[in-house]
Amino acid sequence: MPKFGVTLHTADLVILAVYFIFVLVLGVVLGRKHQDAKDYFLAGRSMTWPFIGLSLFASNISSTTIIGLAGDAYSSGISVFNYEWMAAVVLVFFALFMLPFILRAQVFTMPEFLERRFDGRARLYFSALTIFLNIVVDTAGSLFAGGLLLTMVFPGVPVWEIIAILAVVAGFYTMMGGLAAVMYTDAVQAILLLIGAVVITVVAFDKIGSWEAVTAAVSANKLSLIRPLSDPSMPWLGLVTGVPLLGFYFWCTNQFMVQRVLSAKSTTHGQLGSLFAGALKLPVLFIMVLPGTFAILLYPNLPRADLVFPTLMFEMLPAGLLGLVLAGFIAALMSQIDSTLNSASTLLTMDFVRKWKPEIDSDHLMKIGRWLTFVFMVLSVLWAPQIEHFASLFKYLQKVLSYTIPPVVVLFLVGTFWRRANASGAFWTLVLGTIAGVALFLMNEVLDITHYQFLYTGPMLFVLCTVILVVVSLMTPAPEESAILPYIWSRQDFDAETAALKSVPWYGNYRILSVLLLTATAILVFSFR
Repeated sequence: MPKFGVTLHTADLVILAVYFIFVLVLGVVLGRKHQDAKDYFLAGRSMTWPFIGLSLFASNISSTTIIGLAGDAYSSGISVFNYEWMAAVVLVFFALFMLPFILRAQVFTMPEFLERRFDGRARLYFSALTIFLNIVVDTAGSLFAGGLLLTMVFPGVPVWEIIAILAVVAGFYTMMGGLAAVMYTDAVQAILLLIGAVVITVVAFDKIGSWEAVTAAVSANKLSLIRPLSDPSMPWLGLVTGVPLLGFYFWCTNQFMVQRVLSAKSTTHGQLGSLFAGALKLPVLFIMVLPGTFAILLYPNLPRADLVFPTLMFEMLPAGLLGLVLAGFIAALMSQIDSTLNSASTLLTMDFVRKWKPEIDSDHLMKIGRWLTFVFMVLSVLWAPQIEHFASLFKYLQKVLSYTIPPVVVLFLVGTFWRRANASGAFWTLVLGTIAGVALFLMNEVLDITHYQFLYTGPMLFVLCTVILVVVSLMTPAPEESAILPYIWSRQDFDAETAALKSVPWYGNYRILSVLLLTATAILVFSFR
């Protein structure tokens, strides 16, 4: 059972203090170097692939994810890892087919890219939707997970005060340092997080003794990634159809993730950074998912599955190591917060303020972005009193993605490969797709009229929205080809790149690395099928 009111050793407190001081100083130092909006929002488009990959990984593996992965493995099995390995597949697709012309467009935001492909209506809709999802869904979940853990250390302190302190620290260095501060701290946070996860896994496995002990005590279905159609959490058909759509939205269109790739100093660095992030997702099975399985043997009577990771941490780690792992966990929490704050301020500044006030210069846009970061930080703090209710609310909000994102996913996917798709088709796809999503949400989640696994919602809406986009586009005038050519996939560009890659060594050729990553993913999935 978890020890509420854990007493931290002096060494642990020193490690935590050093970490907090480091991120605050980094934000101030980097903030002095910013000259304009490009520096602040896109780190001057100067980031190299290691920082891009580590930042993508750290922003995705939030404190919510750490607790959720171990908790789901404890309660229902390792099939939750399907979201992780699918990310590697999606990132390969992104690097191959979308990233080159997205970087070539030199946009600040993904909604801005959507405007260039279609029109301003698509941009404003997607920007508003992304701001809502980033702040309400992503930040909310992280705040709950952080509060859950830290109340075990400080049981006398109200949850909202703990969350407020963390939000203020993350908000301060994000506000001062912009995307550069976010990405550099993300790199440190990713390393801390990986070290902490590895230490917990090794200690837990050592206590169990062998893999044979795990397989003898845990049912085979809990150690299987591919689940039958009757599985309530992740049937194989939902895995094949629903999970890729959610992954495509998150990794290929969500501003809070893609902004890291937009900061790349070159297309090659963006591609290699994306593949690096995909490669980092594969070990998650062993260092974040399976510890939840080990806990079935070590702590079989936990009252809630989301206590698995905190229990492993506080029960097993000695002084010093506990401080390091706790710093990694807090780092993951703040990585999610800083990412959503920076993304939301970028979207509001570049998609709304700059559009309404085009005469504002780049320096003033940077200052507006800082103030908007502060505003979103305050909103996060005001949201803190509701965090204690997030255990069920966050799962509820996760389902919202399946009902809201298909229209946007269709615009990006179909719009990338079909040049006949036009602005009228995009507009009616968003309008009718949103209405259909709301209707399905009410029928399946509120009124209880229909009963189906929520992963099937995305594919159904995706097909409907695709039909709407195709039909309306064919009924209305075709877009001007010269205006959209820079924003659609081209076989000629792909062939030209193929010729250029012939002189690149294999370890720098992102296509060869993509094949290796997909092969490793297939072997891993097959091994735990």
